[in-house]
Amino acid sequence: MARSPLAQPETPAAPATAYGVPFVDFEVQSDRLFDDARELLAMVFPGWAAADLSLKQPTDGITNKLVQCTNRREGLTVLIRAYGRNTEIIIDRDQELLNMASLARRGMCPPLYARFRNGLVYGYIPGTVPSPEEMGNDLYAPLIARQLADWGQTSLPCDHSPQLIPTLRRWLGDVPTSYGDERKDALFRKHFSLEMLHTELGELERLAALANSPVVFAHNDILSGNVVLAPSRDKVSFIDYEYAAYNYRGFDIANHFNEYAGFECDYSRYPAKDAQLRWFKVYLDRSGLDSSPAALERMYTE
Repeated sequence: MARSPLAQPETPAAPATAYGVPFVDFEVQSDRLFDDARELLAMVFPGWAAADLSLKQPTDGITNKLVQCTNRREGLTVLIRAYGRNTEIIIDRDQELLNMASLARRGMCPPLYARFRNGLVYGYIPGTVPSPEEMGNDLYAPLIARQLADWGQTSLPCDHSPQLIPTLRRWLGDVPTSYGDERKDALFRKHFSLEMLHTELGELERLAALANSPVVFAHNDILSGNVVLAPSRDKVSFIDYEYAAYNYRGFDIANHFNEYAGFECDYSRYPAKDAQLRWFKVYLDRSGLDSSPAALERMYTE
């Protein structure tokens, strides 16, 4: 197919700022995922031969369609991620692009090869993904603490104010006040009160101000599927940068601890205080900060 590998100028569907990442005027359709992936690869990597490619679809994408593409001749694997339908309602795609481009320049995420109308092409991180039960063990817990400390020391060219409350307000503002379907509307009113949720959010904002938590660059979504243990077993990487933004340090850590519960919501796995203190010490030592017993207690309260 004779198509320009990097179509210019950008269409209105492309982000206004590219952060140096090439744009391909192409859309990957979910009902022809592999065919479109091959066509996209031919545009992004025009020297690649179709006969050298093997494609598979990972099963661990929650909000997006993923295709893992390996060029056997080049020994290179890349991922094609097509955004899930309407996910832009809750995800700032321009912020995600900035996150990945900035982190890639710092060697903290895979290279970003291209963006297309409804997704991205980027590098693949080989390794092992833990189960939720494993994240708190003696192998994963200190590695995750060190990696999160490194993230917290990173400076990105974006808004450095905490994004937790503004993001929740934006999400809550997108919830409709009623539903046209009577059954759905009755179910919604039985279980939810927008007025109560807005009141709770105001209380959370007050408590966040009292927590005195440092504001750092945060991942905000460190569940087990977003942690990859390197084959050397001496380092972890984080993947999926959709929600990364500046935020309260205490939120990022507590949200990670919540993820020990997994999708089963088994909160008996939430780390006990002594396990949290050990985690905090690794984090603070890696950050070059005070890790005295008093400092650990302050972080526990935070």
